[in-house]
Amino acid sequence: MSKDTDTSNLIAENAANSNSIPNTVTFALAQSHFLVGDITANADKMRQLAIEARAQGADVIVFPELALLGYPPQDLLLRPSLSGRVKNALSALSDIEDIVMIVGYPHVDHHGTFNSAAILHNGHQKGFYHKQFLPNYGVFDERRYFDKGRNQVLFDYKGITIGLLICEDLWEKTPIADLKQQGADLIVCLNASPFEADKQDTRKAMLTKRSREHKLPIVYVNAVGGQDDLVFDGGSMVAQADGTIAHEASRFLDQLMLATLDVNTLKFDNQTKAPLSLSRESEMYQALVVGLRDYVNHSGFTGVLIGLSGGIDSALTLCIAVDALGADKVYAVMMPYEYTSKISLEDAQAQARRLNVSYTVCPIFDAVEGIRHTLAPLFNKSPTDTTEENIQARARGVILMALSNKFGHLVLTTGNKSELAVGYSTLYGDMAGGFDVLKDVYKSQVYNLASYRNRLEDTPVIPERVITRPPSAELRPDQKDQDSLPDYDVLDGILTLYIDEDMGYQDIINKGFDADMVGRIIQMVDGSEYKRLQAPIGTKVSHKAFGRERRYPLVNKWSLKG
Repeated sequence: MSKDTDTSNLIAENAANSNSIPNTVTFALAQSHFLVGDITANADKMRQLAIEARAQGADVIVFPELALLGYPPQDLLLRPSLSGRVKNALSALSDIEDIVMIVGYPHVDHHGTFNSAAILHNGHQKGFYHKQFLPNYGVFDERRYFDKGRNQVLFDYKGITIGLLICEDLWEKTPIADLKQQGADLIVCLNASPFEADKQDTRKAMLTKRSREHKLPIVYVNAVGGQDDLVFDGGSMVAQADGTIAHEASRFLDQLMLATLDVNTLKFDNQTKAPLSLSRESEMYQALVVGLRDYVNHSGFTGVLIGLSGGIDSALTLCIAVDALGADKVYAVMMPYEYTSKISLEDAQAQARRLNVSYTVCPIFDAVEGIRHTLAPLFNKSPTDTTEENIQARARGVILMALSNKFGHLVLTTGNKSELAVGYSTLYGDMAGGFDVLKDVYKSQVYNLASYRNRLEDTPVIPERVITRPPSAELRPDQKDQDSLPDYDVLDGILTLYIDEDMGYQDIINKGFDADMVGRIIQMVDGSEYKRLQAPIGTKVSHKAFGRERRYPLVNKWSLKG
């Protein structure tokens, strides 16, 4: 029996009679990476996965949200040819038989553009569902592109009534309640939920709550892979009607996971082996690896170039790059100046050798002195200040970008979130590059991740004194970061409250921080917006990253204390 609240989206797939109803229905959760914009290749991948799933005994295969176009497609949704391309791709799937395909796709018709799920079976589109709740916060901007769906959609298949939802719909109370009221036996939810630290636990808690309160099993399929600054971490799940998790897919990996439902009891089988649980450091590290890997490979770069300084930020970036791409695609350049310590030279070389990457020493003394000589008449004997320090950073930036132009490698910048927050970086210097691996990683987290990575092998991949020595940009004699900044634990505490939790001046002071320090840090953050606007992208791992989810005007008169 088919059900739809206004019957405009009729779906029919009835069992011939009660005696022919099978005892089980097997769902295949197609947790896979679908490239944004590559509609034809995405359809081909769906075809291959459907054939594979059918061969393994699956009755239904479920793909992630907007998988046919990839997520997030942004203004590709506004292209005039979109509708035709999508229709052609769906038609190309029409010869897949003997398995139901639930496909995330953009639906365009005279009513508008919708974030939708299509039900395909034996050459026919049996119906479709339009997402009802469109997120418009954080990294999401769906109200710019999509019209709101208004109807519940259910379909009968082999003795069970299946209700459809898409991502945000499941986080709201009413869509699943309406489906339950309309007679749903089971919910299938398509998702493109990007990674942030601890998000999987939040998803799991939400899934448990929804299934338990409505006594409905839920099939939850998530996307996987990197797209620009986002990473989708998979972790697809199947929940029993009592809220227990029967199946959970691996994180960050493509996986075709099968789960079998007993039609009579509406209970799923339980997986025999659950995936390894990930610590906070391990999931964050893996997200950084996947984000870099997919950005570089899908952008067509042949390798990456890193200015290896002997400091902890470049050391961690080098590790992530090697883990993401392989040592043969990573090129390290040490660019010493007169303030570069012997320890930095030794540690940079030792790490490059340990990771077996290409390593070159390219001194910048002549370049810096040439620039200073050129500027001397213009500076008119002005006293030395940070300008001269920035010349060193910019000389390094010029060298790295020249090597990038010559050999086609992507320059990875090595600045962390703490430095980017307060402007402790040089425009067109250490900020020159195409991707910042640590852009959303606070300095204190950099240390944690470095120690974590060293623990994975008997021989450390980062020299121990790189982690233990006081951090320094080495732009003047005996320089230390703490000459200009508070201790990173204190700095990161203030930054987390101001940036990630949106706390104001007085609220941060009430947390126990010094008022003058709080005021100084907030002013540094607010005064560095122009730098962040020109910074390269980097993988989002926190609740609130710099970029698409934190947008402030460059020119404004917002007061500190309000």
